[in-house]
Amino acid sequence: MTVTLMLLAVMMVLFGGWLFSHSLNVRPWLAQTADVEGGQLPPAVTAPRVGLAVFLAVVTSLFALTVGAYLMRQEMGHDWQPLAVPGLLWWNSACLVLGSVALQFAWQAARRDDGPLLRGGLLVAGGFTIAFILGQGLAWWQLQAAGFYLAANPANAFFFLLTALHALHLLGGLFAWSRSVFRLWRGATPRSLLASVELCACYWHFLLLVWGILFALLLNS
Repeated sequence: MTVTLMLLAVMMVLFGGWLFSHSLNVRPWLAQTADVEGGQLPPAVTAPRVGLAVFLAVVTSLFALTVGAYLMRQEMGHDWQPLAVPGLLWWNSACLVLGSVALQFAWQAARRDDGPLLRGGLLVAGGFTIAFILGQGLAWWQLQAAGFYLAANPANAFFFLLTALHALHLLGGLFAWSRSVFRLWRGATPRSLLASVELCACYWHFLLLVWGILFALLLNS
């Protein structure tokens, strides 16, 4: 459980740091005046950012609890038989890294009001993310073909659970990504998409961090 608590603490510190970095230019005495006079929150504290922070806190708890269950079950009995992690996961990891980098470029493009770069960044990010999810599916198929069935032993079950849980969160992210792409194709300006692209980029960076932790855990178990 110590590892689980450390995981939760590290990820929450990262989220807090992200929110703090968006509040560096906020003057609290001016914000308080605005709150009193106009009932407004500081510019950095927007509803989408707060919503994302709350959602990431919930997802962090979910993954932390799942990892904790994984570690406890691993130590419980002799029926735990580690499976060989498919080498394909290394290529999948590279796809996820590239997708996260592409979204970071898209975020910067939206800040600079650069439509072509924003369009390219979004498409590349989506393509690499879809490639990651398809690659995960192929890795599951390879394991099944090699006889590592879901119900064969607890290690197999947790492998499929952890990787599927992560892939499902990426699929949810692709829904938000597709809305940004659709709005861009409908003629929305890059500036108007800045908030949504920012949230997508932060969400992808978060899931990249989660995958790095899960992958390291699977490799060393």
